[in-house]
Amino acid sequence: MSENSMTVDRTPASPLIDEHRELGASFTDFAGWAMPLKYGSELAEHRAVRETAGLFDLSHMGEISITGPQSAAALDFALVGEASKIAVGRAKYSLMCDTDGGVIDDLVVYRLSDEHFLVVANAANAPTVADELRSRTGGFDAKVDDQSLDTALIAVQGPASEAIVSSLVSDGQTVRDLKYYAATEARVGGIDVLLARTGYTGEDGFELYVPNAHAVDLWRSLLAATTAAGGSPAGLACRDTLRLEAGMALYGHELDKATNPYEAGLGKVVRLTKDFVGRDALQRLSELPVQRVLVGLKGSTRRAARAGYTVHHGPDGAAVGTVTSGALSPTLGYPIALAYLDASLAEPGTVLHVDIRGNKEQFEVTPAPFYRRN
Repeated sequence: MSENSMTVDRTPASPLIDEHRELGASFTDFAGWAMPLKYGSELAEHRAVRETAGLFDLSHMGEISITGPQSAAALDFALVGEASKIAVGRAKYSLMCDTDGGVIDDLVVYRLSDEHFLVVANAANAPTVADELRSRTGGFDAKVDDQSLDTALIAVQGPASEAIVSSLVSDGQTVRDLKYYAATEARVGGIDVLLARTGYTGEDGFELYVPNAHAVDLWRSLLAATTAAGGSPAGLACRDTLRLEAGMALYGHELDKATNPYEAGLGKVVRLTKDFVGRDALQRLSELPVQRVLVGLKGSTRRAARAGYTVHHGPDGAAVGTVTSGALSPTLGYPIALAYLDASLAEPGTVLHVDIRGNKEQFEVTPAPFYRRN
């Protein structure tokens, strides 16, 4: 399905769009969705998440339910990881690959009960992931239900997020006891939600899944608690710089069908001991030397490398890689980037140069993540 036809067929809109307009948000088109880019200063929103908390609308993400007696076995076949090994109430990061080993999407799989899983996919890929799941699970006693257009997703991220969510739950211990990459049913601000302790910012945080009909009331309760704690609503602009500082991949930048998990440093997610779509190709790739790898780069000037810029071996040397994401880090104060690089040059400390609009600026290979919370 093309992006244009996807936009027409799904007519996606966040149930919170009027709330964002009231807050004066600037909008951007993201995979056909009109989503808040920022409400004021993206730098201030970034700092709010690092210092207190930010409130995000992530309703563009895809939520796909898989139920039935063979739901675990079906997901084992559909994805590279072992959904059958996920304990009830826990979650795992996984990948969906094609028969050549290329990444169709990276996603999070929640196990809500023995026979009920929730797969959370990236917005642009959600229809494809749902279709692939239906196709790949056809031989199993399992049902795939794409609930994306009926579900809102709101995230609270930052060091104050636990206190914020706890303040809206009658038993705050439920929130405090929730482990990282775990989920539970909860009543937040008087509204029943699926509460997960996950995130994409490098900070502690929570994601709340709720039917569209209750999204506005939940957003307003969370916004009041977030601003009372000194935080703010936050848009997709700061979400991108936050995830880059945390060294997290973004589909369409670090991951795509032309990329395999081993190049992206995600080989540990792949379980070759089971049968799944793409296994044979990934088995072969696992036995070959990796030609290019995803690395972190730290700049020595104030000029940021951006996606698509070429990496060179010396100021006058040959091109040896390509930047996939880059920005001037608001937290660290210097440019950071992720790039695919010739594996022979991926050792931390290696000095390289990035062509930034005709000037070769010096960067150094450095381990990611660039930022770790205390």
